[in-house]
Amino acid sequence: MAFREVNSKVVEATVLPGQRLFSQRGAMLAYKGDVSFTPNIQGGQGGVMSMIGRRLANEATPLMSVEGSGTVLFGHGGHHVQVISLTGDTLYVEADRLLAFDGTLQQGTMFLGSQGGVMGMVRGQVTGQGLFTTTLKGHGAVAVMAHGGVFEIPITPQRAVHVDPQAYVAHHGDVRNKLSTALGWRDMVGRGSGEAFQLELSGSGSVYVQASEEKL
Repeated sequence: MAFREVNSKVVEATVLPGQRLFSQRGAMLAYKGDVSFTPNIQGGQGGVMSMIGRRLANEATPLMSVEGSGTVLFGHGGHHVQVISLTGDTLYVEADRLLAFDGTLQQGTMFLGSQGGVMGMVRGQVTGQGLFTTTLKGHGAVAVMAHGGVFEIPITPQRAVHVDPQAYVAHHGDVRNKLSTALGWRDMVGRGSGEAFQLELSGSGSVYVQASEEKL
């Protein structure tokens, strides 16, 4: 499956016979060829258990299964779109940021408490991301949405990267993440999350950050 960025807010996907992709419902703008769109009640290749995990956290994002032969233009809400290519690794991304992705990718969910312990769960509540995040693993491409465009920051073992949690979009690679505080608890009384909280990512990989603190 091939994604091509038409402009900063639209991507074109080539659909081939015998292959399929998934997209957020309502994201199809136009298409050419013999292409079908079917509601996907199992939430992609993660199956029922993946769907249950997201529904427990009220994070299930309705998906469409796209199959046939032709090309499809995707965009949603006027958000900026970034195409991320995976070569066997895992992408961690919020479900509502997924515009479209290859059906070859294995979809699942990860409990945020498994990365960062209690602070991982606190991160989900503070940033509005919930207790689960979506994982996409394998070889293929993913189109994600963001406000104001997306830039990639490499993560190396020599130095961790600190990101405003509300500007975080996704990350991939052998990366650990945890929520840290820049201020004492007393200092944070009456403040929004803002710079009081930082998402610290360490290891080897990349993090994708949007040029805005606005959530989708």
